[in-house]
Amino acid sequence: MKTRIKYVENMKFIGTADSGHSVVMDAPPSVGGNDSGARPSELLLSGFGGCSGMDVISILRKKKQDVTNFEINVDGTTAENHPRYFTDIHIEYVITGRDISEEAVKRAIDLSLDKYCMVGTTINKAANITYSYKIQEA
Repeated sequence: MKTRIKYVENMKFIGTADSGHSVVMDAPPSVGGNDSGARPSELLLSGFGGCSGMDVISILRKKKQDVTNFEINVDGTTAENHPRYFTDIHIEYVITGRDISEEAVKRAIDLSLDKYCMVGTTINKAANITYSYKIQEA
């Protein structure tokens, strides 16, 4: 897996993966950017949520759970003395469907965070990861 990061202008960069998909990263005007893209720290949290979410929804579908909507909220807390370092990351899964098994949801999340999500298992070495979930009836 490789990604190429290319400088564009000011504080703007474009990252392109081997798959050809790209993402724009830019800083706010206060530090010389144009605010035309995501911050790398935002991409880290988004990547974590997306990676785990893909795992969880895939596992739930394999377990024949009737999921109609799925949302993930990721909140990163930085250290007081070093605001560029995540100490804690909380991920909340909001699952909507019919007759969703709480046991299946917990198992899917645990598998994602402990085994499948490469981003989560990597982040877990640097920050304390916690999670919660809500199951809503459709």
